[in-house]
Amino acid sequence: MKKRKIPMRKDIVTGEMAPKKELVRIVRDSDGNVSIDETGKKSGRGAYISINVDIAKRAKSEHTFERVFSTKLEDNFYDELIAYVDHKQARKELFEDGK
Repeated sequence: MKKRKIPMRKDIVTGEMAPKKELVRIVRDSDGNVSIDETGKKSGRGAYISINVDIAKRAKSEHTFERVFSTKLEDNFYDELIAYVDHKQARKELFEDGK
């Protein structure tokens, strides 16, 4: 059986390449709204961050997405991102143990 190509993306906080499934996509749409793209298919400019709470907290302290998207973001966006990443990390750990 032929091996499938694994799409790789760059984490904008650490600069490391990782499989797309291990990252969360953040998107800025044409109106300038920045949001978490849970499906990975929203239209707009996308950037990726690892499913790691420490990296999400680092993104908040460095205002990474403000720099990448050239827009001002509220702290509650980063708080929402940290909560989402925490949830995804917990699910990942829970279901990896079940294999």
